[in-house]
Amino acid sequence: MKSSIRRSRCVALAVALGSVLALTATACGDDGSGGAGDKGGEGSGKGEITFWDNNGGVRTDVWKEIIADFEKANPGIKVNYVGVPADSVQSKYDTAIQGGGLPDVGGVGTAMLAEVAAQGALEPLEDRISKSTLNGKLNQKFLDVVKAAGIGGRTYSVPTSANNGTLWYRTDLFQQAGLDAPTTWTKFYTAADKLTDKKKNAFGYTIRGGAGSIAQALDATYGQSGITEFWNGDKTTVNDPKNVAALTKYVGLFKKNTPSADVNNDFTKMVAQWDSGTIGMLSHNLGSYGDHEKALAGKFKGIPAPTQDDGTRVQVSNPVDGLGLFKASKNKTAAWKFIEFAASHESNSKWNRTAGQVPANSEAAQDGWVQESEPTKLAAEALAGAGTKIVQLPYYLPDWNTISKADNEPNFQKVLLGKLSPKDFLDTLAEQLNAAQADWKKNHA
Repeated sequence: MKSSIRRSRCVALAVALGSVLALTATACGDDGSGGAGDKGGEGSGKGEITFWDNNGGVRTDVWKEIIADFEKANPGIKVNYVGVPADSVQSKYDTAIQGGGLPDVGGVGTAMLAEVAAQGALEPLEDRISKSTLNGKLNQKFLDVVKAAGIGGRTYSVPTSANNGTLWYRTDLFQQAGLDAPTTWTKFYTAADKLTDKKKNAFGYTIRGGAGSIAQALDATYGQSGITEFWNGDKTTVNDPKNVAALTKYVGLFKKNTPSADVNNDFTKMVAQWDSGTIGMLSHNLGSYGDHEKALAGKFKGIPAPTQDDGTRVQVSNPVDGLGLFKASKNKTAAWKFIEFAASHESNSKWNRTAGQVPANSEAAQDGWVQESEPTKLAAEALAGAGTKIVQLPYYLPDWNTISKADNEPNFQKVLLGKLSPKDFLDTLAEQLNAAQADWKKNHA
């Protein structure tokens, strides 16, 4: 695992020469924040700060609204917004940590939190939270996930939202076929078969074979197997025989009940395909609700992942999104004011309403739109439900992103294409995870 961590660092350093100047010029404002070794300073609480949105483009408009609200309430502070696409934000942070050019504030979800925190780039936030208007207003479960994903149980980001795996289905197609809602895995597979008619280019399901495929595959695997723990002692359960059987059944949908082009699907392609075609079901998160509403209003619904036949729901944990304060910031006072404002009731509600996600601010979570948005309401209930068992993915492993993305997304495509067995895929994944866990325990004993 150390070699894979070194490999990711080498990639970051290799691209740093060509990109760090551009990053510094466009993303650092007047302060010119440095790399991870720069301790920064509290600053005057006035002037310019830079914010990196970790899902630029998708949420740009709502962030610009929040920034405008903030600047109106704090006329002495200007926020420079930089939208970074979700699929490149990790490499952008790595490059800036190595070569300089970090922002003052950045979106840092728990899937990458350990990687960034382990490089000494983030400021611990417990004391700032306890002395702020956010104290007691943040969902404790979300805070627990942030602490578990960080280093040494510290709070390295302020949680802003939680997502949840959602099974979107075409109510019009289900009604025409006389099918029940796919609330259980048995009903899911029945629907996938019945809604497939290749001669009419109709398919029961679209599977994610490209970027982001691993989390979705693990969700389906643990959801069917019923295994509720990711670790059994120091060894992962990912290649348990029950999980092998579950993944084998799931990937068996490919080309049988899904389009063959799905092997290259990232979330953008998958969502666009579902919205414009005659595909019965799509597994994605709450974030695609707005796209579905525009394309299929009145013809779809979203429900949490299917349950087992006895009603038990097992799902893997979804990353908690959040805002991090970078140590290199030379104006941490102003940067913290922005974080505090963005995570407040009104701003957090505005952001999550646009995204269709579950607010981290407990007051925002009580707003009427949460109850009125059925997918969000059901997701919130599923996350808190007594019948839901959540398998906590090891976001705290510094190399989690490398293992779950760079190392194994190509392998999952090989599984779909029949070039690698589900067992061999899971055994390889397990070997890497076990080594990463051993290395982490060695350094955190």
